[in-house]
Amino acid sequence: MSGENPADIPLHPDETLDELRLGGLRIIQKKNGYRFSVDPVLLCAFGHLRRGETVADLGTGSGVLPLLLAERSAAGGITGIELQPSLADCARRNVRLNGMENRVRILEGDLRRLNLELYQRFDAVFANPPFRKPETGRKSPDPQRAGARHELSGCLEDFLKTAFLLLKDGGRFYLVFPAERLAELLEEVRRERLEPKRLRCVHSRQGESAKLVLVEGRKRGRTGMVVDSPLVLYEGAVYSPEVLAIYGEGRPG
Repeated sequence: MSGENPADIPLHPDETLDELRLGGLRIIQKKNGYRFSVDPVLLCAFGHLRRGETVADLGTGSGVLPLLLAERSAAGGITGIELQPSLADCARRNVRLNGMENRVRILEGDLRRLNLELYQRFDAVFANPPFRKPETGRKSPDPQRAGARHELSGCLEDFLKTAFLLLKDGGRFYLVFPAERLAELLEEVRRERLEPKRLRCVHSRQGESAKLVLVEGRKRGRTGMVVDSPLVLYEGAVYSPEVLAIYGEGRPG
């Protein structure tokens, strides 16, 4: 669903203005480039944030997750970090569009080479990293989509290493990733001293194999992990009651 755009927020010819279905938030995104999916919505709902906590989002794209976190939590400063200049610009415009300048800032830069001043400054770090290795699957000719799906400018290990550096001791790391790479994910999370503490599998429909996993890790945490009940996205052709509740909507009558 498209909305009107304030005159002072530039909208390029190859972009759309869409409703997020959450808290009246709106998002500028490419018509044919990178477009947000349900993943950041699920990740936002999975994370637990306390009032005033500082948060970073690695590979923020068009800034959807920081906006959701600002709308749905009492977190303090939220920093989105994005490598691609076009996406960082889009994220900044989305922050302005939704009047979140006092809650959210967007930094353009390579998460593998961040300013030392950011180290150990955050209570929580979120990430929805690229999920395909460079040599697997068909790469999109669009650079935004290719960078969002394939590990072209940062692999899983890079995201985990950066999360460790940014987090305070005891800080929490939240990540969404393909279920088929769960064994690799848990191995690398532990190797980078982000002890996995909570896991939730995401299934498209009841009785189907998991497609995604949501994982919470804790910097230098003790061993011991809770496995939450599965999250099922759809009942037939519509969202399940739990997903509708995440969106703040009831089941249509």
